[in-house]
Amino acid sequence: MIEHSESDDAIRVGLVGLGSLGVRLGRQFVELPNSELVAVSDVSASGLADAGRELGIPESARYAEYGAMLDGTELDAVAIATPNGLHYDQTLAALDRGLHVLCEKPIATSVEDAHDITRRAEASDRVVMLGYQRHLNPAYDLARDRWALGDREPTFVTGELTHDWREYYETMDDWRMDPELSGGGHLLNVGTHVIDAILWTTGLTPTHVNAHVDFHDEDQIFDKQSSIVIEFANGAVGNVSDSGIVARTREHVHLWDDEGAVYLEGTEWDERTGYTIDAEGTEHRPHLDYSRRLSKGTAFLEAIETGAEPPATARDGLKATAVTMAAYESGRGAGRVAITDLYPFLDGIFD
Repeated sequence: MIEHSESDDAIRVGLVGLGSLGVRLGRQFVELPNSELVAVSDVSASGLADAGRELGIPESARYAEYGAMLDGTELDAVAIATPNGLHYDQTLAALDRGLHVLCEKPIATSVEDAHDITRRAEASDRVVMLGYQRHLNPAYDLARDRWALGDREPTFVTGELTHDWREYYETMDDWRMDPELSGGGHLLNVGTHVIDAILWTTGLTPTHVNAHVDFHDEDQIFDKQSSIVIEFANGAVGNVSDSGIVARTREHVHLWDDEGAVYLEGTEWDERTGYTIDAEGTEHRPHLDYSRRLSKGTAFLEAIETGAEPPATARDGLKATAVTMAAYESGRGAGRVAITDLYPFLDGIFD
């Protein structure tokens, strides 16, 4: 059992979803001095019991139903680490009760639901943070400082993320292969990280998407791999590829402008690293201080305490969802699609 670290003014957190990701989040809220994990919820009785014991949560604060946890415990915030299809209802239920929300990606499984959450979040004084961890990585900060927060314009972008989902496609018995719980395949669950990272680091406005999507099923829900061309308003072109049917996790995001490039690389679950290339083609390895990197829990609590915008906002989640879902529409046979034609209610969302 993890020893709780508490203070008198600790932020009281409830956690829903006790898979491996949820338990890792829970450990953060147990160990951080300015938070207290006071309740947990999961539909699996065995998972609830095991995680409850590990996280030091008494049986009286372990809930099979999320709504019962929200109504039965004094909370300030919730962390949501459940399957994708539950994020929309669970986020709104927390906001309805005046709670801060940390929700794992994706924000929702439709652009309409993602837009609704964003609208509600931005009209509220509550923190709504998405679990896009690259927003907390110094290498990705290096790229964001150069473009989204700087005065340069990217001209060419490539991104690739691979992961081994072969067992899921073979057995089709994981929640990721349930259309109601997952909402999509590898692109929505994993490839979204690269799409979000490109949008967040560059600040570019995507206008059109043209995708080839390799679907596993006749209903064209569960993609195995995809290749996507994204056109941006400034004339830049982005190429994003993802695959869930290879043996290893690899990540590459390469961003170029007229003065050089930033290359971002990663393997498995190790820290993503980065280096720059100057206009002459020479590589440079800047010092990146990973010791100051915030965890998701720390960043979420800091946003609550200071009132500052969290590192990954609901709007960030909406942007990534819009491009991802446009890719699905394109890959199902629509060809090159204009994002504003598909989702006219998003007018101005990328500004």
